[in-house]
Amino acid sequence: MLIGYARVSKFEQNLDLQTDALKNLGIEKIFVDKVSGVKSEKPQLNDLLKFIRKGDTLTVWRLDRIGRTTVGLIQFVTELNEKGIYFKSISENIDTSSASGKLIFQIFCVLAEHERNVLIERTNAGLKSARARGKKGGRPKGLTEKYKKITSVVKTLYDAKELPVEEIMKTFNIASKATFYKIIKS
Repeated sequence: MLIGYARVSKFEQNLDLQTDALKNLGIEKIFVDKVSGVKSEKPQLNDLLKFIRKGDTLTVWRLDRIGRTTVGLIQFVTELNEKGIYFKSISENIDTSSASGKLIFQIFCVLAEHERNVLIERTNAGLKSARARGKKGGRPKGLTEKYKKITSVVKTLYDAKELPVEEIMKTFNIASKATFYKIIKS
């Protein structure tokens, strides 16, 4: 069975381009999500994965409809392959039901791994270079100047026990309780 999946990031975006392309291929059932690709929860994709069976083909208009990262996409398609499910992308002309499609997908896998390794090398070289110049990575320790200026007032209000912590935080634009208690302890 040919099964389609279409996704747009926002409710106001239109799915017609994707669904028309899927219907033109004779897709029998199409699952549709209107959710950002960044979000891990895609309800219709989850339903699709419960519905699809060995020997079926999952078809998408473009690879980025399934995954935001190459690594995530490779993991997804590998899991499908292990279940005996084929994967097809219309725009990139990938079809894992054929030997050529499998080869193209394997080349994608190799390129993704190479890309990841190059990124790691560049990151490590950049960190090494920064350390050689005396730079330290990570978030600065301690309070920002903004919070240092209000420390005594915040402590006084807190010690007076007349206002709730949330009210003091709101008054001084303190974003989190963790930051609030850092101010109190400083």
